[in-house]
Amino acid sequence: MKQGNIGVTTENIFPVIKKFLYSDHEIFIREIVSNAVDATQKLKTLAGKGDFKGEMGDLKVTVTLDKENKTITVSDHGIGMTADEIEKYINQIAFSGAGDFLDKYKDDANAIIGHFGLGFYSAYMVSSSVDIVTRSYQEGAQAVKWTCDGSPAYTMEETDKAERGTDIIMHIDDDCTEFLEKDKMEGLLRKYCHFLPVPVAFGKKTEWKDGKQVDTDEDNIINDVEPLWTRKPSDLKDEDYKAFYRHLFPMADEPLFWIHLNVDYPFNLTGILYFPKIKNNIELQRNKIQLYCNQVFVTDAVEGIVPEFLTLLHGVIDSPDIPLNVSRSYLQSDANVKKISSYITKKVSDKLAGIFKNDRKEFENKWDDIKVFIHYGLLTETDYYDKAKTYFLLKDTEGKYYTLEEYNTLVKENQTSKDGNVVYLYANDPESQYTYIQAARDKGYNVLLMDGQLDTPLVGMLEQKLEKTTITRVDADTIDRLIPKANEERQPLDEERSMKLSTIFNSVMPRTGKTEFHVETQPLGADQMPVMITQSEYMRRMKEMSRLQPGMNFYGEMPDMYTLVLNTDAPLIQNVLNDSESKTSDALKPIEAEIKGLSARQAVLRQEQDKKKPEEITQEEKDDLKQCGENIQAEKKKKDDILAGYAKDNTLVNQLVDLALLQNGMLKGEALTRFVKRSLEMI
Repeated sequence: MKQGNIGVTTENIFPVIKKFLYSDHEIFIREIVSNAVDATQKLKTLAGKGDFKGEMGDLKVTVTLDKENKTITVSDHGIGMTADEIEKYINQIAFSGAGDFLDKYKDDANAIIGHFGLGFYSAYMVSSSVDIVTRSYQEGAQAVKWTCDGSPAYTMEETDKAERGTDIIMHIDDDCTEFLEKDKMEGLLRKYCHFLPVPVAFGKKTEWKDGKQVDTDEDNIINDVEPLWTRKPSDLKDEDYKAFYRHLFPMADEPLFWIHLNVDYPFNLTGILYFPKIKNNIELQRNKIQLYCNQVFVTDAVEGIVPEFLTLLHGVIDSPDIPLNVSRSYLQSDANVKKISSYITKKVSDKLAGIFKNDRKEFENKWDDIKVFIHYGLLTETDYYDKAKTYFLLKDTEGKYYTLEEYNTLVKENQTSKDGNVVYLYANDPESQYTYIQAARDKGYNVLLMDGQLDTPLVGMLEQKLEKTTITRVDADTIDRLIPKANEERQPLDEERSMKLSTIFNSVMPRTGKTEFHVETQPLGADQMPVMITQSEYMRRMKEMSRLQPGMNFYGEMPDMYTLVLNTDAPLIQNVLNDSESKTSDALKPIEAEIKGLSARQAVLRQEQDKKKPEEITQEEKDDLKQCGENIQAEKKKKDDILAGYAKDNTLVNQLVDLALLQNGMLKGEALTRFVKRSLEMI
C-alpha cells in the first residue's frame, strides 16, 4: 500500500472545492459521468487507430445507487488508469501555487474547472470519501484502488478487478442523502447526461405486472447517444425536427420553423434553434435554449452566448469551444463566445431573410408570431437594424403588410405635413379607435396596427432611424392637427366664447385622482364628430415606457391626461354655445362688466408699480394689487358657477360628454347607468 499527500501546498483546497467550485452541488454527477464517457471515447479512439486490439465489449456507463451503504457508483469500461496515471492525473492537481489559486479564484471559482481539470474533485461536494477502483486497458495492467477522505492524505493499493475500466465510488455525506433517492438521481441524469454520446444506464426498465411495477432485465438507458443536432440536415425531415422539439418541450405548441446550425470554422458549433409561438409574456419564454459541450449539458442560462433577443428562441447549442464550466464573467470576456454570438445572429437573420425572399406570403402569415423576436432584436442589438430592415414588416389596420421602404413610398405624398415630416399613424385597438381610424381614412390616410408588446419602445426607435418621420397614435389629436396641412386653416372661436364653451363642458367632466381632463375648442368642419377625446402621444408613450423601464416610475405615477376636443363647426356644439349665451347672458353681464373694470384697475396698478423699484413699493400698494387680483378671481368663480349651473341640467352637454367617454371605454358604473337612462328619456 502506498500512502501520501495530494500535491497541493495548502490543506484548504477541499473546503474551497466544496464551497466555491459550483453554485449547485448537483453538478457533481455531470462531472463524474462526463469523465466516464471521456474514458470510453478515448478507448474508441485507440481502437480506431489500431492502438487497442482487444475486445471492446459493452461500453455503457453505469450509475448505481446503494441507499443502505450510502454510496453512488459510476462505472465505465473505458481506458482505465494505472497507478502512475493516478499519481499524475489525480494526486497532482494541475496548477502551480495553491495559495495563488485560492487568492485569485475564491470569489469566482466556477472559472477554474476548465482551466485546471478539477472535475473529479466535484465528488467531494457531496462525499465524505471517494474510492477509485481502476484497471488500465494496457495488457497485463494491475488494478489499483485509491481512497481519499477529503483531506490531502490518500492511500493507494493493488486490488482485484476483473474488467478494464474505472469505478468511482462516492460515500455520500449525511447532509447530501437526497442524491441517494432514485427519482432525484434519474432527474439529474436526464438533465445533465440526456444526450451524452455513450449509453448511460441507471437501473432497469420496469413493466406493469401483477398490479405493480417490477424491474425487467433490460437496462434503463437514460440518454440519446445520437441527438438530432449531430446528424446531417440533409438526412432529416420536417417531422424529425418537430418530434425532437416535442421531446425537448412536451407541453409547447408546434414551432413556427427552425434553424439547423452547423459550422466548423473559425469555431465548432452545432445545434437547432426553434422559433416558438409566443403567447404574451416574454419573461416566461426565456431559458429554453440548452447549451451543451460535446453533448454534455452545461446550462440553460445562455445570456452572453446567444444574443439577448434570441434567448426567446427554444432549442439546443453544442460547442466544444465554449468551456464546459463557465461563469458569466468568464463568458463575457471569451473571444470565442463573442464570435459564436455574432454567428448565431447572422444565421438567424439569413434564415428570416431567406423565408421572406423565397415565400413572402408564408412570411407574412407568420409575422404576427415572429415579430416579437425581431422587435426585441431591433431594441437590444445596435447592429441588427441594418440586417433586419429588408424583411421587417409594418402591418396596417386592413391587414396589409409593407416593408419600411414600401410603406414610406405608400404614404409619403399624402401624409407629409406642412413642415415636411412624413407622419405614420397607428392604432393599437382598432375597435375602440374605430372613429379615429375612420377619420384618417376619410382623409385618404393609412393607419398602421401596432398592438405588440414592444411597439411602444419600437416607435421611438423607428423615429430615430427614419429620416424626417414622426409616428403617432391616431387618437393622439384631431386628424387635422396630426398631419397639419397649409391649406386647411379654419377660423377659430374668439377667446371669450371659447373659454365659456370650455368651462361649460369642463364642469361636467368626471373627477378622479388617476385621470385629468383638459377641454379645448377647435374648428374641425361641420361633417366631423362634435366631441372627441385625445391623449398626448408624448405623455402616453412615457407612461407606457414606465411599465417597461423601472427607472421611469415618475411618469407611471402621473395621472392619465386627456383632452376633450369640442368641434366648434359641429351644429350640436354651436347649439350649446348659442343656447348657453341666451340663457346666461343676463346673469353674466354685470359680472363680466365687473371683471372688465377690475382688470383695467389691475393693469393700472401694475403699470404704476413697474415704474418703481421693489423697495419703493409700499405695503398698502402691494395689498391693493393683491386684493384686486382676488376680486377678479372671485368674480370669475361666480361666472364659472353660473356656466356650471347651466351645464349641470343641460341634457345635450351631459349626453355629448358621456358619448365621448363611452367611445373611449371610460364610461362605467353609475355614470353609465345615468347615460342609459338619459338616452331612453331622450328617445
